[in-house]
Amino acid sequence: MTTPSSAQFPNPLVASLSRLNLQQYVVYIGFVAIFLFFAVTLHDNGFLTQRNLVNIILQTAPATIMAIGLVFALSAGEIDLSFGSTVAVSALSAAMVMAAVPDLAFPLGILAGIGAGLAIGFINGALVAYLRLPSFLVTLATMGLFAGVARSLTNLRSIPVLDGTFTGIFGSGSLFGIPSLVLWTIAAVLVGHFVYRQTRFGAHVLATGDNARAAMVTGIRVPRIRLLVFMICGGMAGLAGLLYAGRLQAARYTLGEADLMTVIAAVIVGGTLLHGGKGTIIGALVGSLMMGMLNNGLILMGLSVSDQMIVRGLIILVAVAVSLREKAR
Repeated sequence: MTTPSSAQFPNPLVASLSRLNLQQYVVYIGFVAIFLFFAVTLHDNGFLTQRNLVNIILQTAPATIMAIGLVFALSAGEIDLSFGSTVAVSALSAAMVMAAVPDLAFPLGILAGIGAGLAIGFINGALVAYLRLPSFLVTLATMGLFAGVARSLTNLRSIPVLDGTFTGIFGSGSLFGIPSLVLWTIAAVLVGHFVYRQTRFGAHVLATGDNARAAMVTGIRVPRIRLLVFMICGGMAGLAGLLYAGRLQAARYTLGEADLMTVIAAVIVGGTLLHGGKGTIIGALVGSLMMGMLNNGLILMGLSVSDQMIVRGLIILVAVAVSLREKAR
């Protein structure tokens, strides 16, 4: 008489863990783990002070805005590597227009900044959607192209932003004691989450990323969806450029350069799949805050910029591994 093997009757705990969608929870587990680690190790270095925690939120606001746009692009099965350059071009465009037309600085500055972001997104989207070029190569090329544009616009000089209304609304201002950067983050997350989860457009984005051919068969205009997600990505990068310019009270060609790895890591760790068809705006928010908290903690620990880049790179590797594991399942 044979005894049933453990393979025939697997351990219930092992079976449950094998079915667990790790990527769905990894960002929240990681956030809590990193917070507790720094809270214990940096207790005497001011990590837990209110000023430092608020500063983390303020510093991550532009990255969170960019991450929301990237969620739409990745969910549609595409990727945008040019949003860092878009931030710089948008901020510089806004600053230059405000300096040229001081009487209408506030409205024209907003239009110039957001308009530049949307225009870059349109260029990327048109090349991908209608010329059928790979988004990785297109945005890699436009990343370099618009980085050069940002440098040539001002001959490597910073442009001051002197309009008090602009710097207040997009930078140092507050409403009911809540900093304006926090309010912009909350508004972007709420609107992004609603569009992503509660609208037909959001459903079409996910369907396109999951299976573009099947989406076309069901009547979804896939090229239009691809164009729009790149414009969303560009528009959000434009808004991030305005937040940078408002907070720093100046626009520089270097704005957004250091955000590429941080934003990609935040989005992937947050639960958005690299191959499309699944994503989360809330996860991107938590991932962005986690990356900001990580950078802040590493600085307080005395680590160099190169060490911080190594840690971010390792986090991206882990996130990609989890993403590919989810794809295989």
